[in-house]
Amino acid sequence: MTRPLDGLLVLDFSQYVAGPLATMLLSDLGADVVKVERPGGDAYRHYDPVVPGQSRYFSSLNRGKRSVVCDLASPEGRELAAGLIARADAVVHNFLPARAAAFGLDAATVKRLNDRAVVCAISAFGSVGPEAGTPGYDLIAQAVAGLLAAAAHPGQQVPERLGRMPLADFTTGLLAAVAVLSGLLQRQRTPGAQDFEVSLLGASLTLQAQQLATEQETADREAGPARRFDAEAMREQTAARAAAAELEPFYRCYQTADAFIAVGCLDVAQRRRLLATLDLADPYVENPQRPAADERERSARAALVLQIESRLRGGPAAEWIERFTAAGVPVAEVRTLDAAAASAQARANGLVISLDQPGLGPTRLLGGVVKQGGEPLVTPRRAPDLGEHQQELERLAAAPHRAEAAR
Repeated sequence: MTRPLDGLLVLDFSQYVAGPLATMLLSDLGADVVKVERPGGDAYRHYDPVVPGQSRYFSSLNRGKRSVVCDLASPEGRELAAGLIARADAVVHNFLPARAAAFGLDAATVKRLNDRAVVCAISAFGSVGPEAGTPGYDLIAQAVAGLLAAAAHPGQQVPERLGRMPLADFTTGLLAAVAVLSGLLQRQRTPGAQDFEVSLLGASLTLQAQQLATEQETADREAGPARRFDAEAMREQTAARAAAAELEPFYRCYQTADAFIAVGCLDVAQRRRLLATLDLADPYVENPQRPAADERERSARAALVLQIESRLRGGPAAEWIERFTAAGVPVAEVRTLDAAAASAQARANGLVISLDQPGLGPTRLLGGVVKQGGEPLVTPRRAPDLGEHQQELERLAAAPHRAEAAR
């Protein structure tokens, strides 16, 4: 099957998570992705390695790519990179601006080498502003962007990442993939190189777009040093959030007799169907998100949650899922990741695959998350060993480029 990016060459100069995720997705869409690695390789190769130079973290984000070693600190390395850039359709990197310029990966240099290449730079905080030159990782970006504060919950002593997930990294990777695809489309309409940048800070704010929406006057009043998120502020915020969640009966998890289920009713009709299934009533069903008007209303709404909890504990999860599904109430059992990966649904859609990774053996990996013509788009090739494709890529970089041959 022909894939959308067949025949396109993407150079991945990035390390760790965001850039590698973006380019792995582009590989699944058909691009020939070359991972250009420093001597020693992507630092993620050595993060909890199973064998030297290979880790599950690295394998999870770098399947489908070729690897070449390139020392950008040396003239020979920069020459090799320039030869590859001259042939590339897109270049992805996560170097700080000054370092990117020194290595010849800034937009101006790439454009001089190849005026059709799309450049996407990934940074922690963006290329301008007082923190532009500051390096940072997922945890740092989540801290700066308010995401750690938003994820804090009662009982915590200090903030932690939600589910210990690199949400900023992965969201940045998705944004980078969108940027590259947009650039490839735009160059068909507007000649010349296209350059984009995305940041972990921007991605972290993207995840909070709904919470950002407030009156500007209120936002200005609550900003500044007075709103430091210290221990007292965490207690206040988590207590307020817990109080609000206590009154929301229609969009939450419940414990049944044998497992947990999640119900998600976002419109009035769904809420009414849930109440009818449980033979309950709620005078506040029209807008359960609003704060309680008084203590009487708060008590009544809290009591409804307890009623629902009590009834659901009286039967097994499978029974409630069957009843709610028949009634048109969105519901699902709370699963572990292993259970989700092993599910017939995930397997049927090609969302999980197994590849034989040297040193690791058969390894469960993310499969194709985009389908075309009903088939998942995926490059079923294991993550490369460091420099595995060195000779063939050096030959590619040195060979006459089609534009040069035409002159």
